[in-house]
Amino acid sequence: MEPFSIPLETIYLYGLIISGVLTVIYVLFADVFHFQGAGDGGLHFLNPVLIFAFVTILSANGYLFERLSSLHYLLILAISAVIAFIVVTLLNVFVLLPLSSAEESLVYKDSDLQGRIGTVITSIPADGYGEVMIESTSGRIAKPAVSFDGDQIPNGTSVLVIQVKDGVLQVTVHHQLESFL
Repeated sequence: MEPFSIPLETIYLYGLIISGVLTVIYVLFADVFHFQGAGDGGLHFLNPVLIFAFVTILSANGYLFERLSSLHYLLILAISAVIAFIVVTLLNVFVLLPLSSAEESLVYKDSDLQGRIGTVITSIPADGYGEVMIESTSGRIAKPAVSFDGDQIPNGTSVLVIQVKDGVLQVTVHHQLESFL
């Protein structure tokens, strides 16, 4: 069959090339073309990556079947669609969904440290700098620190980060409430 007087083989090839190029462009510029993702309450199957992958796989299979077999064009379209659906479903379940639930970044901002509890690893003199270690889920953060109250803070003391100025933590001694029986 030749719709618009163009062989189906050529239509599949054009579809493959166009959808392949659009997939690469979308992957490179995904942040610019921000669509509602799975975590935003959007529809999971309308993810542009899945749509582009479906069209690419459908076109590639259609081209190969048209070129290498003598099957009816509707049967080729159906087989190609089923193969594309299976591959895209596997891509979604085993690649995209796990990636979407993965930690975005291990980067933190200094303002994220305010209110955190740390331990003095280098004693903080009353008028100078020391060092504080803060435990987090992604590891340990060691930052220079000064006493917020102007008091000397010895090594091993638990401190509370009051604020951060120019990358230096301003801390005070953290008094933990003890349980009364």
